[in-house]
Amino acid sequence: MSDLLEKIQVFADRASALEAKLATPEVASNPTEYGKLAKELAALRPAGAAADTYRKLLSDLEGARAMLEEGGDDDELLEMARAEVEELEAKREELEGEVRLLLLPRDPNDEKNAILEIRAGTGGAEAALFALDLFRMYSRYAERRGWKVEPMSTSESEGGGLKEVIASVSGDQVFHRLKHERGVHRVQRVPATESQGRIHTSTVTVAVLPEAEEVDIAVEPADLRIDVFRASGPGGQSVNTTDSAVRITHVPTGVVVQCQDEKSQHKNKAKAMKVLRSRLLEAEQDRIAGERSSERRAQVGTGGRSEKIRTYNFPQTRITDHRAGLTLHRLEGALEGDLDELLDGVHAHMNAEAMAEEAETHAASAGDAK
Repeated sequence: MSDLLEKIQVFADRASALEAKLATPEVASNPTEYGKLAKELAALRPAGAAADTYRKLLSDLEGARAMLEEGGDDDELLEMARAEVEELEAKREELEGEVRLLLLPRDPNDEKNAILEIRAGTGGAEAALFALDLFRMYSRYAERRGWKVEPMSTSESEGGGLKEVIASVSGDQVFHRLKHERGVHRVQRVPATESQGRIHTSTVTVAVLPEAEEVDIAVEPADLRIDVFRASGPGGQSVNTTDSAVRITHVPTGVVVQCQDEKSQHKNKAKAMKVLRSRLLEAEQDRIAGERSSERRAQVGTGGRSEKIRTYNFPQTRITDHRAGLTLHRLEGALEGDLDELLDGVHAHMNAEAMAEEAETHAASAGDAK
């Protein structure tokens, strides 16, 4: 219990420090800094409110226990005290879980927009068709949440699917909601071209990157090699007859991004730079994390059939998320963008894992202190 109170105090101290900073003339006269600190303070308030409730409950529990100990021979008073202690103990356990969840370290990227990358993996034309299905699924989910989806680069397959699509998704808490979608998505269904009715298994890889602003990652113009070329594929006469497509290579890292969806070379360059910054930001965050330096590759994998975070089984109309151990028999609704139940289940699982890891870390630290 004491470790939780210590964490609560750390949050309270941080909130007090933020309030003091926001009151200073230097911060008040700087809209960017003021907005940043105000946003952090607002994010701390739910934890602060839960912590206040928790402290009061502990005080009430202590009073009830004292009443129980001092009840003497008054059976009625003892019964009342005993019932109150039992009720408060049950509330304490429930509230402790809520407070621990709110006190988990926040992902600094949660409030950011996202770059969504979907690529066909194993399965040829069927994988490309499912890549298109997934892009439509996320687009419909975005529409339900009032987000904006802007395709930045697309590569179509001959059968009408998508070899690859990269899109910007903007809105409220986009990265927070989508970040656990990264990985290999497996589909099991009978392709339209399958005459024997056999079920085929295909895969699609999904990557979700926090969208980087210029202030998040510095990109030196001297580190860039920019090539322009004539776009290929569908897009209209002017797209295919002018050098509007742009390829940007970040020479120090070898990261290459290209965009050809717009008729304007300027717009294609701006979109490519947005993707490049996001990839460089993710690489820098992975480097800082050290042991998680290969996180993106680990999450996305190679696209092989055996690597999967989720399976979409059409014959059984079910979706199974293998990380959360969650199965829903509502595949059609999910593909129409009704994803909240699925995503909530995955988030709950990830939060539980984070809380368990936090508890193990604290236990190990306590053991070392002894």
